[in-house]
Amino acid sequence: MPVDVKVPPLGESIVEATVGRWLKMPGEAVTSGEALVELETDKVNIEVASPDAGVLAEVLAKEGATVNVGDTIGRVDAGRTAPAKASAPAGEDTPRPPAAKAPEAAAPPAPEGPPAMGSGVAGPHVRRLATERGVDIASLQGSGPRGRVTEEDVLRVPAPTAPVPPTPPPAPAPPMAPPAEESEERIPMSRRRRTIAARLLEAKMATAMLTTFNEVDMTAIMEARSSRKEAFREDHGVSLGFMSFFTRAVVSGLKAFPRLNAEISGTDIILKHHYDIGVAVSTDEGLVVPVLRNADQLTFADIERGIADLASKARGGKLTLEDLRGGTFTITNGGVFGSLLSTPILNHPEVGILGMHTIQERPVAVRGQVEVHPMMYVALSYDHRIVDGSEAVRFLVHVKKLLEDPVALLLES
Repeated sequence: MPVDVKVPPLGESIVEATVGRWLKMPGEAVTSGEALVELETDKVNIEVASPDAGVLAEVLAKEGATVNVGDTIGRVDAGRTAPAKASAPAGEDTPRPPAAKAPEAAAPPAPEGPPAMGSGVAGPHVRRLATERGVDIASLQGSGPRGRVTEEDVLRVPAPTAPVPPTPPPAPAPPMAPPAEESEERIPMSRRRRTIAARLLEAKMATAMLTTFNEVDMTAIMEARSSRKEAFREDHGVSLGFMSFFTRAVVSGLKAFPRLNAEISGTDIILKHHYDIGVAVSTDEGLVVPVLRNADQLTFADIERGIADLASKARGGKLTLEDLRGGTFTITNGGVFGSLLSTPILNHPEVGILGMHTIQERPVAVRGQVEVHPMMYVALSYDHRIVDGSEAVRFLVHVKKLLEDPVALLLES
């Protein structure tokens, strides 16, 4: 009995999706609950399961098609089993050659008749002579046996004047370069890339975005990580990275400067007293920002485990809508790709985002002496409509001081 495979509810505010790829082909057996097809939405990928056990009877929506919630995209023939593949009978694995055909009798040669007058029949010597004298042998009436053109026939024709050598053809023009269109490739944006582009443009157009910069001396954090990394891994089963330090410092800064943990709603400011930190993760399909919930209540180990789990789910296409919803502030780390300095774009409707960058050894003045220290530029982009410049600068200085003094950061915990 055919059972429809329908597009399930995709989540809040998502009404359509793109068929990514079918995991089963028509004629293949499926079990109840087995994934049949992967749908791509602007936020997450969703697997649609078989509604019953049987055989995938037909695919109604091809890969790349846009479908809506409730659409029928395929059918499963419930209760049916896939047919076994037929095998060749014994001894017939190798195809037999076709039977040889009996040779056909050769047709007897047609009797040779006299050549037509003016047919230009002549021997090789006469043909060569005609060519040398510029005589069209086909125009001659032969005087030889059976109308064959003879040497005398050719010599009777007055020799033409020496032909003017033909003008040599012009050298071929060098090949032209292919038009620009032939050396370009047009690739349609994925649904997720289109959404990313629209949200970035929205953030630029809907906010009064400004960026302030500072730099952090990473010496103390790097020494703390170096001395504690083995014990930390043994105790917690996860590496001690930079993100736990930055997340802790950011949460402290948000508590001190609450307008950076807010959003604008009409003519109101919504101050948020929960700290759900978005962590930008780069994937093959673009940047996604899963959210680390209640970061103010997490230990260093909890933060490291949470970020590692979110990054793994993002790169494996396993994020849920809940993982992406409701961030209050975002941290992005372009330093993992070697970025020295950038101006991160706000993750609207949030009003603040902190950009981390690569660590680079640079000469700095320390108590009147020049020393080489591992330094990192940090950037804070903020919505100037509700965050004043002095507030943003002081927030970034607050974060800088905590990062340069991990003991103070631990006391903040």
